[in-house]
Amino acid sequence: MVYIDDDLEQFDLEEALTLLPLQRYEQAMRFRSEHDRRLSVAVYRLLCRGLREEYGIEEPPTFEYGAHGKPSLAGHPDIHFNMSHCRQAAICVLSSHPVGVDVERFRPYDERLVSFTMNEEECVKIRQSERPDVEFIKWWTRKEALLKCRGTGISHEMRDVLTDVRGVQFTTVVVDRRQYVYTICRQDTGR
Repeated sequence: MVYIDDDLEQFDLEEALTLLPLQRYEQAMRFRSEHDRRLSVAVYRLLCRGLREEYGIEEPPTFEYGAHGKPSLAGHPDIHFNMSHCRQAAICVLSSHPVGVDVERFRPYDERLVSFTMNEEECVKIRQSERPDVEFIKWWTRKEALLKCRGTGISHEMRDVLTDVRGVQFTTVVVDRRQYVYTICRQDTGR
């Protein structure tokens, strides 16, 4: 299930911070800006909502972390989730199989960044698209969502990340009205 908040001013941040468990409160307070704290709280609230609605879990989740920092739910190894946020939106995805998600805001096209992070085929598709700026973000979010699904973290060699995508499905959505793109990567059930 997918949970998105792209109206981030809708909740009282100070009140929401008082309701967080210590682990998440400390994580939110590491951010310097109020907006970044708001994003951290928003994405956690989405996770709590999803756990409540999909699994009937009312207690605040406690995280465990994999070797590369991928969070999992302590005591619930059968529930997979992933979270992401950018300036415009927070997103959380829950699944019964490994899942990754990335959300990125629209930004100006940067040929140097495209050449550094994309392989030749991807570069051609990006350059030939009507909106190279958005097309780049679509490809980037696919790569990051896949790495998050696999729990490996961002690789130094981003060009080849999508060369082996057997056993995964991608869903990419462009939200023009709020100027962001998100991609969900799910591991197929047959794998």
